[in-house]
Amino acid sequence: MSQGVSPARTQTRDLYWKPWDAPGCEHAAVRLGLRGARVDGVILLRRDDRALRCHYRLETDAAWRVRALHLALQMGGASKREKDITLTADGKGRWRVNGAPAPHLDGCVDVDIQITPLTNTLPIRRLDLAEGEWSEIRVAYLPVPDLAPRPAEQRYTCLKALGPPGGLFRYEGLFRGFTADLPVDSNGFVVDYPETFRRIW
Repeated sequence: MSQGVSPARTQTRDLYWKPWDAPGCEHAAVRLGLRGARVDGVILLRRDDRALRCHYRLETDAAWRVRALHLALQMGGASKREKDITLTADGKGRWRVNGAPAPHLDGCVDVDIQITPLTNTLPIRRLDLAEGEWSEIRVAYLPVPDLAPRPAEQRYTCLKALGPPGGLFRYEGLFRGFTADLPVDSNGFVVDYPETFRRIW
C-alpha cells in the first residue's frame, strides 16, 4: 500500500504549476480527507493566441474514484466566449454530462483534463501500483477548449512506489502515442511533467 497521506486525517495543500515554455500558471487548492479529495483549481494560460481562464472543482470518493467535476472556461480574443460543463459519475464507470446519460464514457473511472497535471494524480492514487506493476485504463478525456469529453486509453507504470520522498510513474497516452515519466510527491501530485508543466511551489 502507498505511503501517502493517511485517510484518517484531513490535509490541505496549495499547489502551483506553470507551463514549461508558455505564459500561464495554475493554482490548485486540495483538501484530502476521510471521504476523499476535493480540489478547487484555477488555470490561466495562452493557447492559439487566446487568453484562457479555467476554473474547475473536482470531487473524488475515498478510493480516488471521480464523482463530480465542474469546469468553467473563459476565452479571450476578438470574441470573448464562456463555456462550462459538469460531469458526474457513480464511481463504477457510469457518467452523466450536464445531467444527461453519457454511455460513450462507460467504463471510465478517472477524468483527464487536458491542460492540468492535477488529474494524473487520480489514477496514480486509485491504482496504488507497486514498483514494476502497470495498468491500462480508460479515462474520460476532456480537451480544452472543446470541452467535449471522450474516452481515451492510457497506461500507468510504477517505476518507484509512493513513499515519504515521493515516487515515479510512467504515463502513456495510448490514444496519442505519448509517453512521460512523472516524478510525484508523497501524495502523488506531479512535481515535473517533462516539457509540459513544472511545479513552482
